[in-house]
Amino acid sequence: MKLLNIGCGLTFHPAWINIDVVPSAPEVQYCDITKKLPYPDNYFDACYSSHVLEHLTKEDAHKLLAECRRILKPHGIIRIVVPNLEAMVREYLRILEQISLNPNLPSQEIQDDYDWIMLELYDQTVRNFSGGEMVQFLQQPNLTNKNYIRSRIGAEAEQYWKKPQTFWEKLTSPKLSKILSKIKPIIIRYLLLIAGKKASNSFNEGWFRNSGEIHRWMYDRFSLQRLLHKAGFSDIQVYLADASGIPDFNSYNLDIMDEKVRKPDSLFMEAIKPSEVSI
Repeated sequence: MKLLNIGCGLTFHPAWINIDVVPSAPEVQYCDITKKLPYPDNYFDACYSSHVLEHLTKEDAHKLLAECRRILKPHGIIRIVVPNLEAMVREYLRILEQISLNPNLPSQEIQDDYDWIMLELYDQTVRNFSGGEMVQFLQQPNLTNKNYIRSRIGAEAEQYWKKPQTFWEKLTSPKLSKILSKIKPIIIRYLLLIAGKKASNSFNEGWFRNSGEIHRWMYDRFSLQRLLHKAGFSDIQVYLADASGIPDFNSYNLDIMDEKVRKPDSLFMEAIKPSEVSI
């Protein structure tokens, strides 16, 4: 089978062609997914993309899905994973109701739960520096709700609670390529100093907001279904994290790792490229 993992980050498998705008390893190929994908029509059996679509504008998201439709074989499968807006909102309302039923000041743990779900909803949309308030929250020394955060974002939380990396580990980390990619804007920022602090600050924020880190849109089961339908897909369904129409999908350790869901806060949706597509 020919399989394409789009915007893979640090999560990839050698059975797939893995692409990203900032390759995290030699096994990952460079590709700007906001442009035409460099593959022929009807080439892949399946396309997979996890926590990528929300970083694109709605227009670019539609273009990417249309490109996926083009390069998929008839009856090929697309699997899209995004943060689940519906689940976040339901969780926010649950916690808010729990707080409102408490006549006294709620416990520190429930207050931390409330602060966390608010960060899930807003931080990656409004932040203007890398990591945002979400990382600051995770790095607090006396967090009371680590189990709750694990239930929301999975093992990703652990990287903020383990012992600090040694200098050599940082130097050899796959994230080094991301650090190197920041050299260009640093040079420009120094040149902008002559234009004054306001101009420099505006450039910094504008550059960051176009860096690919922030969320440009959020999806629920209806909006993602509608987007996939608009791009020409059919048989659109919501799946559980450990279920897929892609043969042997769990063996690739993309959504399930060590029998755990990698990103529990996600919406998992799949669709099929029809044998005849008309847009």
